[in-house]
Amino acid sequence: MTEMTLTSDGRPRRASGSIATRAVLYVLLLLFAAYYLLPLFVMVVNSLKPLAEIQQGNMLALPREWTAAPWVSAWDQAQIGIQATGLAPYLWNSIKMVVPAVAIATMLGALNGYVLTKWRFPGHRIVFGLMLFSCFIPFQIVLIPMARVLGLLGLAGTTPGLILVHVVYGLGFTTLFFRNYYEAFPNELIRAAQMDGAGFWQIFTRILLPSSGPIIVVTVIWQFTNVWNDFLFGASFASPASQPITVALNNLVNSSTGVREYNVHFAGAILAALPTLIVYVVAGRYFVRGLMAGAVKG
Repeated sequence: MTEMTLTSDGRPRRASGSIATRAVLYVLLLLFAAYYLLPLFVMVVNSLKPLAEIQQGNMLALPREWTAAPWVSAWDQAQIGIQATGLAPYLWNSIKMVVPAVAIATMLGALNGYVLTKWRFPGHRIVFGLMLFSCFIPFQIVLIPMARVLGLLGLAGTTPGLILVHVVYGLGFTTLFFRNYYEAFPNELIRAAQMDGAGFWQIFTRILLPSSGPIIVVTVIWQFTNVWNDFLFGASFASPASQPITVALNNLVNSSTGVREYNVHFAGAILAALPTLIVYVVAGRYFVRGLMAGAVKG
């Protein structure tokens, strides 16, 4: 065995080889981080430049003349179709769609996971398998059936219709998350609560939900990201007045005639992506912890 050398204060001395390995690892991580952050850097820098400066060439250079005019244009004065408006009303449309869709899908997923693990019934594995299968159905397959259903319900071209679409499509994922999380939850606590007279809803609201913080964070972040970034459902089922911000951003870019205002397009793309960036920056660490919390059975 090799002897461990100690420093003057008695702590183990690190070998020079391990320091060099760690330095190389950090350099590689920094290079990969710079590579993945480069598109965001280009978008931010060029959204703060006048259009004439972008047309001169170097998109990686910092602005010689800083301006917030592209952001104002993207937010409040962009020409979308035949109506002069900005992304502001479409941002509100996305918020009205995302908040109920995420809340409803999360609660229904928690309820499904609870039933499929703690109140099992004959055929529960088949039901879970079918719900799991729904996670792998491509968006394009459900467009025509969903349009037909929304028409029969009178929800075509409305925000409630989009909410219903995202709840139905996201229910398989939310059920999967909560089912795997509750599978590791001790059954002894459920039996003890039943012996004390607790019923179905009391066990769910007083025992399982209060301990479901990590998986709720995972589900909310997952659903929020999918619903906010969705373009296909918004373009297919929304009317011009109820379109989400992703569809409005596409209209903004495609409505440019003649000279394309790249600085306005960059600013609009950042505005559309900003909520998801904020969610991941604020709660990203809890997303990883929540995934790991349900990964191992106790």
